[in-house]
Amino acid sequence: MNRYAVFILAALMADYFIGLTADFLNLKNQKTIPPAEFSDLVDETSDSKNRDYLKANTILGQCSGTISLLVTLGFWFASGFNFLDQWCRAQTGNELLAGLLFIALLLLGNALLGLPFSIYSTFVIEERFGFNRTDWQTFVIDRVKGLFLALLLGTPLLAGIIWFFQSNGAWAWFYAWLAAAAFTLIIQLIAPIWIMPLFNKFTPLPEGELKEALVKYGEKVNFPLDQVFVVDGSKRSGKGNAFFTGCGRQRRVALYDTLIKQHSSAELIAVLAHEIGHYKKRHILKMTTIAIIHQAIIFFLMGWFIRQPGLYQAFFMEHASTAAGLIFFSLLFTPVEMLLNPLFLAISRRHEFQADSFAAQSIDAPETLIKALKKLGHDNLANLTPHPLYVLLHYSHPPLLARVNALRKPDL
Repeated sequence: MNRYAVFILAALMADYFIGLTADFLNLKNQKTIPPAEFSDLVDETSDSKNRDYLKANTILGQCSGTISLLVTLGFWFASGFNFLDQWCRAQTGNELLAGLLFIALLLLGNALLGLPFSIYSTFVIEERFGFNRTDWQTFVIDRVKGLFLALLLGTPLLAGIIWFFQSNGAWAWFYAWLAAAAFTLIIQLIAPIWIMPLFNKFTPLPEGELKEALVKYGEKVNFPLDQVFVVDGSKRSGKGNAFFTGCGRQRRVALYDTLIKQHSSAELIAVLAHEIGHYKKRHILKMTTIAIIHQAIIFFLMGWFIRQPGLYQAFFMEHASTAAGLIFFSLLFTPVEMLLNPLFLAISRRHEFQADSFAAQSIDAPETLIKALKKLGHDNLANLTPHPLYVLLHYSHPPLLARVNALRKPDL
């Protein structure tokens, strides 16, 4: 094993065991008595259901992660990458097509590996805890649509990146980054119109008391609400949600039908105010900018490492395949991602606090937002006492209790 192999193996193992440690601490941090803040919604019996839900998902995640790691290591040390590369070359006779086929087969294998866990999560865990509304037809169609989109959108981008690295020398990383950045921006524009409606039905919020109240709030904060949609989330899950997406004329605020059913008009205004807060605080623009800068770092480092023979030797490769280099670099980059991901999540959690603050101030009723958040957490079986390490590694939103405490600050 050369230094690349040792480094990547150590990184994969560190990532795995840090994840196990965070899971263990998160489960151990569960309390038999729920926090006093939630006593109006959660008693010891219902909180036990929260803990059981967390435990079931944690065990499933650990099984999935363990099998994924073992398959990756087995495939690696059985020279599977080299075998697959040689087979793809024999089928196409073209470096670019062979590279596309190589990555496509690896992604397909990874998807098939995760499929049993996805099935178990949907039809066993989510079903047992009363959330699942997905039937087998919807489940299959969703995955077919996902595969189609991956081929339609991902293939041209991947082909361009491989071609840039094959043909443009030291500046290849820059051109590949420009392509990826353009792709990111285009997806931001087309997702609300073309992609999301492939999976959910977006229906304009009908006229009535709720729409009148939302429009009145929108006028108050100078945010025209002519693009509020109801999403048929109940087709797949009993969980409620809301989100803001798009930009310019394509911006959309979406409320799940389950959310509308479970909350009062005042609470829905508070939830909507939170989503508008993301827009007012330019969070989507900021996160998109961070993502593009992140891509620049990745492609710059990738441009250097995929030219190193030792990287291919670490995986027993006979040819320095550009496509294989992209995969190997993603494994090599694991320690950097382990450091960057908590930073990105921390920024995201800060944005959630800011959106909460905007909502509470603009509706002049922090308690309404607190009530809505608590009901959401209760209905979705949220973990009320997550461990700080688990929050650091996995939470894009602050823990529910932290959000409530922030909203109760006198200087809010």
